[in-house]
Amino acid sequence: MKVPAAGEKLGAEEVARLRAGMALQMDHYGGGRLPFVCLRAKGLVQHMAALEGPDAGRVVEVLDASGGYASACLGAGHPRMQEALRDGLEHTGYVTDELGSLERTLLLEELFGPQGLWADRFPGDAYHASGRNSGSEGLELALRLVLESNFDRRRMAPKPERAERKTVLAFEGAWHGWTQGLASLLNRRHYRLGLPLPTTEDLDVRFLPFGEAEHLESFFAEHGRKLAAVFVEPIQGDAGILVPPAGYLRRLATLCREHEVLLVADEVLTFAKTGRFFGMTDAEGPIPTDITVIGKSLGMGVVSTSMVIARRELSVRSSGAVSTSDLRPLTSAVMRSGIQYLNGEGLVERTGPLGEGLRAQLRKDVAQAFPEVFQEVRGLGYMNGIELTEKAAGSLGKLRARLLDAGIFVEFMAGAGRRSRGLRYLFPAMRIAPPLIAGEDDLQEMVARLQRGVKRFVESGS
Repeated sequence: MKVPAAGEKLGAEEVARLRAGMALQMDHYGGGRLPFVCLRAKGLVQHMAALEGPDAGRVVEVLDASGGYASACLGAGHPRMQEALRDGLEHTGYVTDELGSLERTLLLEELFGPQGLWADRFPGDAYHASGRNSGSEGLELALRLVLESNFDRRRMAPKPERAERKTVLAFEGAWHGWTQGLASLLNRRHYRLGLPLPTTEDLDVRFLPFGEAEHLESFFAEHGRKLAAVFVEPIQGDAGILVPPAGYLRRLATLCREHEVLLVADEVLTFAKTGRFFGMTDAEGPIPTDITVIGKSLGMGVVSTSMVIARRELSVRSSGAVSTSDLRPLTSAVMRSGIQYLNGEGLVERTGPLGEGLRAQLRKDVAQAFPEVFQEVRGLGYMNGIELTEKAAGSLGKLRARLLDAGIFVEFMAGAGRRSRGLRYLFPAMRIAPPLIAGEDDLQEMVARLQRGVKRFVESGS
């Protein structure tokens, strides 16, 4: 199919073919998928065509402010990734984790070896790593490591000294994935009711509102001796990009250490987007964790992958977590080349100041300019959220369509909804998480297109 230039239209037969192709894929959105199709992309620019309405077939040039669920940190068709894939296919092989791999060795050595990029946080003599296909799979392994730590494999029974530790603390509004074991870590009945419960025996999951230090202190004082682990996102994503107050994450790590509780950091979304590679960082430096799961940007938008980084004493029973996708050589080559590029070009560090400027623009030119649509801007680095008003949240689909017509693609987070302890309801939020290749001019253009799209939405009567 020949792709027309922006402003031109596809023929009726081509539109019908694209509609039919979209219908062949299972709809996970209950009929709420956007009636647009991406025809081609390069860098930050995607050429999309509408599939419904009077403009069906018209091609629009769209600036990507989302990065494909915040995973394509190098945009589309980046030369470095083309090179990594070509060289990887030609040279790396396909061996599984049953054997060693030169490419896997080079990756892990460059990250965790004595001079490794992340050795200050995860020294190789104290941590080891495993790979998975996705963030959800990585977090399933993290949960498995927590449960195995309480289990005596020789006796095939719980360890007597850890027998009471059957409680896992998670946070309201969190999103760790929706595979079977992880559903128990979500305080959203919509994702749990009617489905089989995890096979873990007597797993007691408790929830606290995120970022509230007083509730954290009292919970540990009362339940610390029963806790096995805490699962936390350094910045809550699906809850609407919620950034905790200064000192909160370090205090959480201290409480976990004092009470011998495993701290699991879900950095699948925050990886490389907060101005640093890891969101579990503050003014004092790295915040210690027992298990850290990274993903999304780790695959550079080319492969879907995740990595579980755990203390060496944490492991699973023999062959109990074998995975076909555990740091395969080609995946390792993509990760290694991409991380080298991000580090060499300083793309992660620059998201700190650029993100701060972006939030200032979003507050002034978007949120304050349209108070009937937005109520709060939050974020850090290239992770930014603009919370909708209650009225605008009811017209989210129309808003997204207007934004696409204005040439800007964004995603929306569900929001934390109703929270406990008298905290206010959190409505859905627009997520602005552009690829890391986006520079200052790109960010300004994104804000300008957001303005145009929101203005059309307001003028149309929502």
